[in-house]
Amino acid sequence: RSLAVVHFWAPWAPQCAQMNEVMAALAKEHTQVSFVKLEAEAVPEVSEKYGITSVPTFLFFKNSQKIDRLDGAHAPELTKKVQRHASSSSISVGSNETAKEDLNVRLKKLINAAPCMLFMKGSPKEPRCGFSKQMVEILNKHGVSFSSFDIFSDEEVRQGLKTYSNWPTYPQLYVAGELIGGLDIVKELEASGELDTICPKTQKLEDRLKNLINKAPVMLFMKGSKQMAKCGFSKQILEILNNTGVDYETFDILEDEEVRQGLKTFSNWPTYPQLYVKGELVGGLDIVK
Repeated sequence: RSLAVVHFWAPWAPQCAQMNEVMAALAKEHTQVSFVKLEAEAVPEVSEKYGITSVPTFLFFKNSQKIDRLDGAHAPELTKKVQRHASSSSISVGSNETAKEDLNVRLKKLINAAPCMLFMKGSPKEPRCGFSKQMVEILNKHGVSFSSFDIFSDEEVRQGLKTYSNWPTYPQLYVAGELIGGLDIVKELEASGELDTICPKTQKLEDRLKNLINKAPVMLFMKGSKQMAKCGFSKQILEILNNTGVDYETFDILEDEEVRQGLKTFSNWPTYPQLYVKGELVGGLDIVK
């Protein structure tokens, strides 16, 4: 029943080593909390299950349920979250109010995470209820560009959003941070033709990939950015390009799952990083070497 904090880390990332020191200090202070380190790239199926796309990432578990997460090397935030969750078994009224405020801030961020956000049961690829499945089918049929959040993955969000939006059921669709409604309302909007005017449209993926590939004379699709690589191969290719003095732009494929999967098929090249010159694929790290 106690709190478990899992650090998804990588040996090549210096910020992970710093956060391991922070964790060691927290472990001395909170003896009732279990602190665990997991090398993200060594357990890809676990990392994938919990949506780990960068390191360091911290997941918080209680009673075998994921209750919170923290992305990035934020020592003060980690300390705050550990303190809050470790003491939540003896919550006072005052801190309950604070928790409510924190949740509302989080819900607002999630609702505004994309121009069109769908809160559903499951994912667009694997809906876990009939209403969510119908909603995804309608949005896809109309070429709507949307992001989604699986309410099964977070009980706090699942319950909190009902109160926050005063809407008791799922799925829930938001556009530009405003609640549109559930399946019945979306069906009505579809019937009246309004759905096409309200929701943002998807740019055809192929056109989007072509635009990205040609965005600069030399384009590198990688995990992370020029400033901070998030995998060893991307780090090596950056070093090579920086040593040659080539002027180049980068695109972080961890930020966009559609591009990450689509580019593999488009270029018939299954891995990252990928380097393009004047819109043509040069290859990955081995070829660049």
